[in-house]
Amino acid sequence: MIKEVRIYIEGGGDGKNTKASLRQGFSSFFKELVEVAKSKKIKWQIILCGSRNHAFRNFKNALADHPNAFVILLVDSEAPVVKQSPWEHLKSRDNWDSPGVDDTHCYLMVQAMEAWLIADIDTLKRFYGQGFKDNAIPKNRNVEMIEKDLLEPSLKAATRDTKSKGEYQKIQHASKLLEMLDIDKVRKASSECDRIFTTLTELMEQGN
Repeated sequence: MIKEVRIYIEGGGDGKNTKASLRQGFSSFFKELVEVAKSKKIKWQIILCGSRNHAFRNFKNALADHPNAFVILLVDSEAPVVKQSPWEHLKSRDNWDSPGVDDTHCYLMVQAMEAWLIADIDTLKRFYGQGFKDNAIPKNRNVEMIEKDLLEPSLKAATRDTKSKGEYQKIQHASKLLEMLDIDKVRKASSECDRIFTTLTELMEQGN
């Protein structure tokens, strides 16, 4: 029976304020899971860690420091994930070994968080308004196949001439966009995002 969920996420930069802002964005993005946790009286905590190496280190420390919690790692995949489990991918790309836990503890933003933003063009249009160029955004419906090196540049190109927000800035814009995204659209465009929602819902509802 799960009593607490702790999610360690890559991102947020080095500042307390920027981490707090992105934490709020992810809390809104995961609101369906937050509601399940509340209904089951499960404590829920999101921790923004800055760099991916810090996220992995904090995740490993939390497994030892919070033995009664269900501890989760969420990082960018940084590359395509082809026929590999999350831990297999992280082993081959980063030489990270699983600290004795299975893939229900490990999730990837494939190939980076911006893929989730691109999955919902309508929200991008609404957020950036006049001057947004949606033809600059890759049209692949499976956003996990869009190369990481295209994600942020395409968002910058699409938003460069917008009047109210200006060019995409991860620290300033990502938290607000995460709050606004249509979760169903993102889950349909990203199988790994869908796995987070499906798996965590099942785990929290088991035995509670």
